[in-house]
Amino acid sequence: MAAKTTLNAKNLEALGTQRLAELLIEISTGSAAHKRRLRMELAGNHSTAEVVREVRKRLSSIARAKTFIDWRKVKATKTDLETQRKTIVDTIAPHDPAEAYELIWQFLAIADPLLGRSDDGSGSLVESFHQAATAAGTIAKAAKVDADVLAEKVFKAAQDNDYGQFDRLITAMAPALGNEGLEHLKALFVAWSREAKEKPAKNDRRVIGWSSAGAVYEDEVYGNRKDLTVRTALQEIADAQDDVDAYITQQPEKTRGAPIVAADIANRLISAGRAEEALAALDKVETMGRHGVPFEWQLARAEALEALERNDEAQAFRWACFEQSLNDEHLRAYVRRLPDFDDIEAEERGFAFAQAFPDANRALYFFLRWPSPTEAAKLVTKRATELDGDLYELMTPAAEVLSTRHPLAATIVLRSMIDFTLESGRSSRYKHAARHLAECQSLAGQIGDFGSIRPHEAYVAGLKREHGRKSGFWSLP
Repeated sequence: MAAKTTLNAKNLEALGTQRLAELLIEISTGSAAHKRRLRMELAGNHSTAEVVREVRKRLSSIARAKTFIDWRKVKATKTDLETQRKTIVDTIAPHDPAEAYELIWQFLAIADPLLGRSDDGSGSLVESFHQAATAAGTIAKAAKVDADVLAEKVFKAAQDNDYGQFDRLITAMAPALGNEGLEHLKALFVAWSREAKEKPAKNDRRVIGWSSAGAVYEDEVYGNRKDLTVRTALQEIADAQDDVDAYITQQPEKTRGAPIVAADIANRLISAGRAEEALAALDKVETMGRHGVPFEWQLARAEALEALERNDEAQAFRWACFEQSLNDEHLRAYVRRLPDFDDIEAEERGFAFAQAFPDANRALYFFLRWPSPTEAAKLVTKRATELDGDLYELMTPAAEVLSTRHPLAATIVLRSMIDFTLESGRSSRYKHAARHLAECQSLAGQIGDFGSIRPHEAYVAGLKREHGRKSGFWSLP
């Protein structure tokens, strides 16, 4: 049974309405966001029309604002946006979808002025507009908006997508547009694409690669921004209409040999029951001499082979990909398709291969992903000298995982980071290295046999001999 002081609805009800009202006034003092939320609730207590007025007024205020939103204000702004969006979706739309439709578009319209005056490096604010775009599709369907009118609105929004706020709009609106609306939207984009194009200024052209003839510019491969907007929109429409051929048509010939693009095309062809064409599209990619062929391409090729009932080839391909990359997803897919007992043997074979993999750090990552702490510990103790202490984003979680049942392996991992930090003189990491050394001391009591590595006291003594002058490290607690 929860204590009477536990914060829950039942315990708070016991305070009584008057005391709760006083507390809310006290808590909201000094917080504009909390006051707005309370006013919204009060408006909703009267009528939907009152809530609509409050939301419209707040959205207009946000649109008119000029203050720059730096990183410290992003969280508060996000909370404000979410309050307005959720009120439109959860409070207004169920009772008045037509009014909610107008409001959600007013919400989307503030994206340009708001994002233009913000430091939204995390993408937190634009995500609110992505969620609003998704909600707009549901609301438009409920409001039974005319398909042609909706198509015109979506078309205009996609043209003004300066911050990517409308990246998901066409897909979200597809159910409300229906085939008629999608066809009208397609016609609008095709007509726009045929209008006279302006060549980008030389200084505005972005180099995306180099060839024997010199620089390769983005607009030469993908066209200018307008071309890219049209192409992306027509691809979204093609997906909404399940028209694979239309999707492929919109992909420039120059890009179809790129592994990711080929995988996108192949996945759609497989879904359409055209696995033979999917395999052909994938095999147009030049993989000889190419290192790091994307996982997406490898996965699509295995799926295409399986769809063609060439299961043995698919399995052989998965295993070859696993041996090349040590990607755990390939081994999982391979093992999943094996009968009982065979899967255990295959897993053991995969582990043995990983233990001998040339890159010990990549192998450690594999065992953490699987996960198999026991195999990770075996690898660490056997190949301690090969660990790269500079890979702290790998070694830190590895040490955390291993510290529970494999203190010696965890110590080896921690020492790899300490050694790298001190040997390379990375003073910015001294505080982390000091923490790692303290963790080693804590783990030392759990280690009965240090084997071939030095006990903790001897290790610390060695550090002092070799790095005793690094006072910035030794002065840390």
